[in-house]
Amino acid sequence: MGSIPKLSIVKGQQQDITPRPLHRIFEANLLHHSHKSALITHKNAGGTITSEATQCTYKQLNQLANQCARLLVSDIKRNCLEPNTDGDYIVAVCMEPSDALVNTLLSIWKAGAAYLPIDPTFPLNRIQHILQEARPVMVLCDDNIERERFNDTPTISSSELFHRSADLSNANLLPAEMLADGANNLAIVLYTSGSTGVPKGVRLPHEVILNRLQWQWHTFPYASTEQVSVFKTALTFVDSVSELWGPLMCGLSILVVPKVITKDPERLVDLLEKYKIRRLVLVPTLLRSILMYLKLNDDNTKRQLLQRDRLLYNMKIWVCSGEPLPVALATSFYDYFAEGVHTLFNFYGSTEVMGDVTYFACESKKQLSFFDHVPIGIPLSNTVIYLLDSDFRPVKQGEIGEIFVSGLNLAEGYVNGRDPEKFVENPLAVEFKYSRLYRTGDYGSLRDGNVMYEGRTDSQIKIRGHRVDLAEVEKNVSELPFVDKAMVLCYHAGKIDQTILAFVKLRYDSPLISELQIEAKLRSKLAEYMTPQVVLIDKVPYLVNGKVDRQALLKMYETANNNEGDSSIVLDYDYSLVPAEIKHIAVDLFETVGGVIGRSTRTTLTLRSNFYELGGNSLNSIYTVTLLREKGYNVGISEFIAAKDLGEILEKMVNNRNATTMVEDWRGAAPHLDMTAEPLSDVHRREVIDIIVDSFYGKADLEQWLKPDIYPNDYSDLISDIWNALVEKNLSLIVRDKRSNRIIGTALNFDARAEPEVEVKSKLIIVFEFLEFIEGPIRDNQLPKGLNKILHSFMMGTSSDLNPQENIACMHFMENEVLRVARGKKFAGILTTNTSPLTQQLGNDVYNYKTLLDYQVNQYVYNDGTRPFGKAPDSQRAIVHWREVTD
Repeated sequence: MGSIPKLSIVKGQQQDITPRPLHRIFEANLLHHSHKSALITHKNAGGTITSEATQCTYKQLNQLANQCARLLVSDIKRNCLEPNTDGDYIVAVCMEPSDALVNTLLSIWKAGAAYLPIDPTFPLNRIQHILQEARPVMVLCDDNIERERFNDTPTISSSELFHRSADLSNANLLPAEMLADGANNLAIVLYTSGSTGVPKGVRLPHEVILNRLQWQWHTFPYASTEQVSVFKTALTFVDSVSELWGPLMCGLSILVVPKVITKDPERLVDLLEKYKIRRLVLVPTLLRSILMYLKLNDDNTKRQLLQRDRLLYNMKIWVCSGEPLPVALATSFYDYFAEGVHTLFNFYGSTEVMGDVTYFACESKKQLSFFDHVPIGIPLSNTVIYLLDSDFRPVKQGEIGEIFVSGLNLAEGYVNGRDPEKFVENPLAVEFKYSRLYRTGDYGSLRDGNVMYEGRTDSQIKIRGHRVDLAEVEKNVSELPFVDKAMVLCYHAGKIDQTILAFVKLRYDSPLISELQIEAKLRSKLAEYMTPQVVLIDKVPYLVNGKVDRQALLKMYETANNNEGDSSIVLDYDYSLVPAEIKHIAVDLFETVGGVIGRSTRTTLTLRSNFYELGGNSLNSIYTVTLLREKGYNVGISEFIAAKDLGEILEKMVNNRNATTMVEDWRGAAPHLDMTAEPLSDVHRREVIDIIVDSFYGKADLEQWLKPDIYPNDYSDLISDIWNALVEKNLSLIVRDKRSNRIIGTALNFDARAEPEVEVKSKLIIVFEFLEFIEGPIRDNQLPKGLNKILHSFMMGTSSDLNPQENIACMHFMENEVLRVARGKKFAGILTTNTSPLTQQLGNDVYNYKTLLDYQVNQYVYNDGTRPFGKAPDSQRAIVHWREVTD
């Protein structure tokens, strides 16, 4: 008698859940942490994220949200705004990540409505479709967003929301004060790509979100030392829900990470390191970018560090989701991180099942060696996974079936009841909570108790965590008036370098139009991550059965664009704008860029080409920087990402190769500035003090570890006390931009052996005693004796209004002027201590300073026995520099 075959049904743990609106849980928990910091945000000044952070307590967040909720209810009732056809009160939100955004979302819940995110970058037709179908009662948006985008939907800006609600009661709203008497259970509506070519909205109730969060709190509890968590995921992506509300319901501080930092691995890692973040949710492409940066950083330090001293050692929990996780990427994770200390999780799910329904823990290279691809794992609590055949019968273990999900993570369905066939009755259910099935459209198999992902049943793919149905893309391409036929395919589907391709045959009477022009038109119809790379074709290849030969199209693309290992493929490089003396450097740059993104490059590379418009992204930008550094060009990742074109990158490559030229030719960094230096005088006092306060208190390389015990006036008082001496010595200067007639920088200098005595009464004394601790012995024992020998570059600051390029240009100019002062006054050299990575790099690599001491700041012991900078990472250094002055 044979054994009974095991069927592919996997059930998660049972976990009791008491349905409660999430905002009521938030309010109840205030008893435990009302005065704790809820939100941490960094100011955005002119596009530059500053080091100065603002914080908002739980009590403040709750009270402000209550006031805003009252205004929302009042406006909706006064204007007689009705729920949509599903009976839902929905408020659309079109805002960038900020503390104001979090407050707005909470206020919508407190008003008794659900929030519907609209990305500010969405094209107009997508926004209009969402508004017409979901019928939100109003839109809340950032101040800089044009209200015309939302047609006739009532719209309120964030500043108007806060201003008009400021005088309202800040007490929690009673059910009778809310919309529908607080009976609305819908929390969020998220729009995803649709198989019919039209986006559709997923309706997520409070109870569904709570089930997902409760599993998270139980399976991945917050450690007692875990104080800060990260909110960086786009609000339109379902992972943002657990990333934001999971920590906020448990009393942690949320660090709001702006999109500009998320796209820059170097700055993102710095921020994660600064706040000792313990867990992170990310897509595999971002994981690869971070791992490449960490390896690059390790190679640059050229130091063998202990594991605990390496960047992101505190990051113990890494959660990958939104895309397939390749085994090779998971294995490379443990090339950097320690097995048994750091865990990489692979989550699987979709918006319709609150983001995640299975998970797998990657814990070692040996474990991963048993798999061809990383499993998607086992179900969450109150969840059952079925692998079914076409007749809804479970397949045997090891066989491939379609993945169906049942349990408390299922959404209520779609807005307007669309696609009802995706949510069906469960004929295999025993308990009521498993009475519905969601049809994922994915194939899977069961192996050793783990579900394995086996591909799709339709044309859906995941791009940077967003679900994209190729049918929606193809519909939008086909609707262009000059297109005869369009086929949209995915090249390397499911892999880290996957690309959406639109093969287009034009109408015989169409105007002359290029691939790039077609892509530009599609950007006005499709979200950025959905816009395909267009390939024009003369004829459509067909199979013998009359269907389009899709494999032939992909092969055509690969053959025409594959420049890897094929010496016959030569990209078009235009060096006409490159000076002859640096053409060899431009060749290195162009060939490196062409080698990295050649497959997607369909235009000539020139100095005016933008890396990202050529097809670059954050991942291959790091790879490009790595290759350039291997060729001897010290280009920073952040400056590469910020460069407007290849000409700006070439300039940095040339400057870093020729430090003297870089110092002298400051105009190349910001040619629109017309800078001149003036000796410091009394008329400059107010502006100089403002620049110094902003540069030193705001940027706070050392001072950040002393906050909140130091204040801006500590610096203004210090400068005021030494002001007369600064002016009398005639060694200091300001930099003025003659075109705008504003002061944009200042350099304060003293004779190192004739500095004025000043009594510092604030905690700032710790910084100055530290500087004396590292500078004093060098000044007294290693440098020339006597007066008029050592010019001490005491403080140098630039205006906060400058962008990064202008900031660098101003610093170059000031360095040149300080050198001119030193030469004119016959000093033997310039002494300075640099505590920021930027000035350290400039001192070492550009200005030819000699390093006399490289000190790890967290080792400093103050006179009371404490380590005031003890929380600083080992990578934070203070470098004492000396530059001899020669004629």
